[in-house]
Amino acid sequence: MLEGFSHSFEELVKEHGTAIFKYILTLVKHKELAEDLYQEVLLSAYLAYPSIKEQSKYKSWLFTIAINKCRDYWRKENKSKHFWKEEVYSYSASFEPSSIPEEEILHKFSAQQMAEKVSLLPEIYRNPIYLYYYQDLTLIEIAKKTNLPMSTVKTRMKRAKERLRPKMRSLA
Repeated sequence: MLEGFSHSFEELVKEHGTAIFKYILTLVKHKELAEDLYQEVLLSAYLAYPSIKEQSKYKSWLFTIAINKCRDYWRKENKSKHFWKEEVYSYSASFEPSSIPEEEILHKFSAQQMAEKVSLLPEIYRNPIYLYYYQDLTLIEIAKKTNLPMSTVKTRMKRAKERLRPKMRSLA
């Protein structure tokens, strides 16, 4: 039983392995990381292989495992980046010497100009930008607060940024 199982899994990897690896590489754009994720995909696939009934679904099943492994990696990566960003900010704020008054005035002036440019946007674009950048809400929180689908929030954020981009060039 085990001999036939490992032999048929090996054939599956020979047939689809290269495509799976290239897919992962296009997603993460880093060869060593892609190799690590590829190994995780193969391990997960090997452990779950006996549960797949239809041979015709092997390829899509492997691609699903691959995308899920990449998503898991990105979630972990984002959480650790967010953690470090918060920690570094909280420690650095207390140890940095106070900045030069001129720099503070320039920063406040540019922030005020930025707020003025945002206020010129139509309300449907202004609200998500305001909630995201000034209230520090996530896209999920904005979607819940505004009772809009996530895709609508993302689209409005994208369009707001597109409208702001030419206005911001005048500030530079």
